[in-house]
Amino acid sequence: MQRSPATAPTIARLIEAFHRLPGIGPKSAQRLAYHVLRAPRAEAEALSEALLEVKDSTRLCAACQNITDADPCAICLDSDRSASTICVVEEPLDVAAIERSGVYRGRYHVLHGAISPMDGIGPEDLKVGELLARLGDASIDEVILAMNPNLEGEATAGYLSRVIGAMGVRVTRIAHGLPVGADVEYADERTLRAAMTHRVEVEQPNGDD
Repeated sequence: MQRSPATAPTIARLIEAFHRLPGIGPKSAQRLAYHVLRAPRAEAEALSEALLEVKDSTRLCAACQNITDADPCAICLDSDRSASTICVVEEPLDVAAIERSGVYRGRYHVLHGAISPMDGIGPEDLKVGELLARLGDASIDEVILAMNPNLEGEATAGYLSRVIGAMGVRVTRIAHGLPVGADVEYADERTLRAAMTHRVEVEQPNGDD
């Protein structure tokens, strides 16, 4: 982003920092920077402390790989949730979206991405190994695949259904109440509730083909 000679270097650096955030264009970055500039010092310090704290204090839950500040995370520690069902999602934001729907009371597993051969991302680059290790527990009855309905999501769901199905674990997938190309994290609660409620069995490939 080109800097105006009328902009002080310190402000320009702040604008550039905001502009690097996803979804923040040049004008939004400028508005945010000047808001911070005009805000009381205490507000700027609170923002700075929050940014540093989230970097220093958060980690991945050893069980589900979701972002947490306590390990295990609160969902994995919740004894009221079913331990026999695991919902596999691509990103932590997908967990938050499904939780808002209020329809699911099992556990989760976060992959932190999706298989994308064009980008050089394979199963080994995701938290797939950690998922398969969890499935060694005989108490797991069902794995729900909640991938995004796009090419990467389809590739990921297809791979996981083959691998998990071969382990003898039931594999289902949330129903396609989600529009094609839409992301789980942006779906409204009613759509997610319907998708989770009407999930479908994943057909396993015929070994004779």
